[in-house]
Amino acid sequence: MNQPPLPGPAALDGSSVDALLQDTTPWLSCEECFERMDAYVEAAVHRSPQQDEAMATHLRACAACHEEAQSLVDLLRGL
Repeated sequence: MNQPPLPGPAALDGSSVDALLQDTTPWLSCEECFERMDAYVEAAVHRSPQQDEAMATHLRACAACHEEAQSLVDLLRGL
């Protein structure tokens, strides 16, 4: 059964630039992201409603953390 991957980094257009210039409080560092990643990925794989908006925002903006999360998703799905 194919499931969609986690959202990836968006193309950088005018609205993306505007979003980068906005206040992103509460800000999530990569270290905090890695601390929360297992729970976030398990919820994504099991299609549980995502409640961690800070994680979702960080993963859309940080290619390194997004790649790590996608690797965990693939591992849990047995790909």
